[in-house]
Amino acid sequence: MPTLTNLDLDTLRTFAVAHDLGSLARAAERLGRTPSAISLQMKRLQEELGSPVFRKRGRGLVLTEAGEVALRYARRILTLNDELLDTMNGAKVTGQIRVGCSQDFAMVLPGVLAQFAEMYPRMQVELRIEGNGALADAVEQAQIDVAMIVGHEQRAAARTVGELEMVWIASQTFALAKGEALPLATLGPQCIFRRTAMAMLEATGAAYRIAAVSPSLEGLWASLLGGLGVTARTALNLPAGLVSARTLHGLPVLGALPVTVHLSTTGAAARMAVLMEEAIGELLKTQMKSRRSARHGNAVVAAMKR
Repeated sequence: MPTLTNLDLDTLRTFAVAHDLGSLARAAERLGRTPSAISLQMKRLQEELGSPVFRKRGRGLVLTEAGEVALRYARRILTLNDELLDTMNGAKVTGQIRVGCSQDFAMVLPGVLAQFAEMYPRMQVELRIEGNGALADAVEQAQIDVAMIVGHEQRAAARTVGELEMVWIASQTFALAKGEALPLATLGPQCIFRRTAMAMLEATGAAYRIAAVSPSLEGLWASLLGGLGVTARTALNLPAGLVSARTLHGLPVLGALPVTVHLSTTGAAARMAVLMEEAIGELLKTQMKSRRSARHGNAVVAAMKR
């Protein structure tokens, strides 16, 4: 039976940091080591894996195909290592963690909070579900430790973890009269969906008016179900009676918005951020599969009509 090589966790962490920063020199600076020490670690890793993991591109580094595979496994190994330590140490940790969540991601919170409670059973969780702009501001002002947000990727505390497709949403019975200005239902002025939709409509010369405004997602859904207008948002968890499409009633395609996790501190909050990223990743995968399935179904229907 061949002897298996045990990979060094510190080397795997250096590998991940070097990739995230784009160079061994930056990784050395971040980790407080010399560039030669980092280079030696990467050389040993490549020897142990039997394949190069980086190749040069200009002054930086990019992953080889083998490196992409290795990085995925490295992150999984490091996550398990960190989870084990967090679980063993977290049982002793007390205190409070302040968590923010966009209304769009409230459905993933139960699973995230359950995992966090297993690791930190004595931590008190303060939860805020608000608009994306308000949450981003709260993180910057150290009023919240970690938050799941749509957009605001330019903020210093933000880490982009994926993107959500924007769609137009209206009631199944909504009808737009010819020549009528689009009645738009929205959340408040800070809402990134509102700002994006208005910018797109103005850029394409489409006439619109604000027909309904609500401070909450529940109020927005009620406005749409009442036939007051159309909104732009994601298709996550739509109530029965509403329909969504990339282009509804001839409206322009909106594109996508980044999904971000904002972190203002370390410790337990960093672990919460990882759990959030994992939950959002699964949610985005599910949305992508649903979108592909819907497009395939539409293509089949169109082919049958020919």
